[in-house]
Amino acid sequence: MSHALSFQNLYAHGFIRTAVAVPRMSLANPSENGTETVKGVKQAAEQGACMIAFPELGLTGYSCEDLFHQEALLHAALDALRDLAHKTSTDAIVIVVGMPLRCGDHLFNVGVVLFQGQVLGIVPKTYLPNYREFYEARQFTSAASSIAQEVHIAPWGKIPFGTDLVFELNGDVNFTFAVEICEDLWVPVPPSSLAALRGAQVLINLSASPASVGKAEYRRDLVNQQSARCVAAYLFSGAGFGESTTDLAWDGHGLICENGQILSESERFQTVSQLLIADVDIQRLSQERMRLNTFASNAAVMSVNNNGRVIRHTLRLSRQSEALPLINVRPRFPYVPSQSSERDARCQEVIHIQVQGLAKRLSSSGLNKLVIGVSGGLDSTLGLIVAAHALDLLKLPRTHLLAWTLPGFATSARTKDQAMRLMQALGCQSAQIDIRPGCMQVFKDIGHPYAEGKEHYDITFENVQAGERTSLLFRLANQHGGLVVGTSDLSEVALGWSTYGVGDHMAHYHVNASVPKTLVQHLIRWSAESGRWNAEFTQALEDVLNTEISPELVPGNNADGPSQSTESTIGPYALHDFFLYGLLRFGYTPTKLAWLAQQSWSLGTEAVYTPKEIKTTLHTFLKRFFAGSQFKRSCIANAPKVGSGGSLSPRGDWRAPSDSDAKVWLDDWANIPE
Repeated sequence: MSHALSFQNLYAHGFIRTAVAVPRMSLANPSENGTETVKGVKQAAEQGACMIAFPELGLTGYSCEDLFHQEALLHAALDALRDLAHKTSTDAIVIVVGMPLRCGDHLFNVGVVLFQGQVLGIVPKTYLPNYREFYEARQFTSAASSIAQEVHIAPWGKIPFGTDLVFELNGDVNFTFAVEICEDLWVPVPPSSLAALRGAQVLINLSASPASVGKAEYRRDLVNQQSARCVAAYLFSGAGFGESTTDLAWDGHGLICENGQILSESERFQTVSQLLIADVDIQRLSQERMRLNTFASNAAVMSVNNNGRVIRHTLRLSRQSEALPLINVRPRFPYVPSQSSERDARCQEVIHIQVQGLAKRLSSSGLNKLVIGVSGGLDSTLGLIVAAHALDLLKLPRTHLLAWTLPGFATSARTKDQAMRLMQALGCQSAQIDIRPGCMQVFKDIGHPYAEGKEHYDITFENVQAGERTSLLFRLANQHGGLVVGTSDLSEVALGWSTYGVGDHMAHYHVNASVPKTLVQHLIRWSAESGRWNAEFTQALEDVLNTEISPELVPGNNADGPSQSTESTIGPYALHDFFLYGLLRFGYTPTKLAWLAQQSWSLGTEAVYTPKEIKTTLHTFLKRFFAGSQFKRSCIANAPKVGSGGSLSPRGDWRAPSDSDAKVWLDDWANIPE
């Protein structure tokens, strides 16, 4: 985090605010187009953007055709560029604008990069479409035919010119960008791909792609996929209203994408100017490229490391001390899609992954029975659903699912009833074993005070119960020739919220180990609404969802449900899962995690957690994740990876020492204001 910037400013956390303008065009009128461009720049700067992109040939209009060979139009375009530079000289925003530009005896279709009155560089278009409705080769020369590396324009003098330019900004903001023009993106190896391999994190396309049926969908996919393939942000500005309709129509399609995700998109076919604003996580892009070792390998294979020019410039923000919150706030539940249709598809896919993993493990084990402990809580309920699906997939009867509920000293009547109803409604073999006698024997053997009638509820009291349950399940599996299904979820694995070894930490095969608690809840809700189950099982699922999350290991006075609350002890799982996703997927610092959580959870009328609650919960998360739980993760049982959010398997996404220190993360956490 930069110390010159406010903690509440997005630029302090590796973000930049970007803009795409789709202005109303005045064809062959550079002066009017320049005025409209200045308006867009001022609006974007006022909203805190540090970069804005305009359409292809935006100072003249794309559809001027042979008018591009008129000296008056070319001179007017240069005058409009100079006027634009003058009128935006005090704005701390990079401007990328399109225009026709003569270099020697050739005319080029170029993108000009302006910043505070200076032209930093000029990028010509390489691929000139000359098919169907396009006749660009009639007016322009391809960049491939240019031998010039500089162009002289008064009053700036010599300006870098070429397709090999990458622009690097440093100062209050640190990022690198490159420019390509329209058709350049449509070829098999776009210039932006090479620019990304040279380090460009933001790719800008000045476009004039006309409208036709079905083209918008293709264009959207093309832009978004290029952002994903290049692990970059991609700003696309398409020409709109005002271009010539002699033979074409123009929809003004603008897009801002980040690594395969559309952040903002224009409304097509508008008659007024539009401005898109979106916040791009530059730090995330750098992290992704660092992790993807094939990204660097591709750069080496393509030999792009030493054949480009870097234009460096300093960018100082004018609003350093101001709070500048995110526009596109990150979702509160990063593991769960916000759109219902997408959420349903995601839940179905997650279940399929879990089921396929368990079915394969069961079939390869030489066994044909599954053994599971059912508590009446969330995780074992999801495990029960997955186990039933796995047997169905293998065409084995539900009676091959051997389910036990194992009540102890703190088991509530509610959860016990839910467990029994779940098992009976599912049609599996079900039974109950009271673990209290076995636990009492252990207490006597080790001399625990509870064996003498004292209410001594320490960690040993809790772990003896968890160990007794797991020990029974393994012995029952031996007796019946079954495979023990583990149900601990990703959130518990991250926090070390399990009893090590002979406890809920261990099983023959885990099915939930890469499914976070918040997603477990959605999977059960989706399953309840699927219509697959009978009414009794569906009602039991609903009751589970409405039950307090609890390990039920310490007795209390709550007659209606669990007396022990997990979230009152370690904090809300919603926040823990939010932190886990940012840490595991992107390597975010604690300060950035806290700020992102504040943006999502603490602002506006729908605020849920205060900044202080977020900071306190984050401390618990960091301490448990980095200092107290890795030894459990280092020897966890096999489990299928479910999502791109990662897993904590020592054989997969997360390989870490069991005895590392949490100091660097806790030191960074101390910088978080309350």
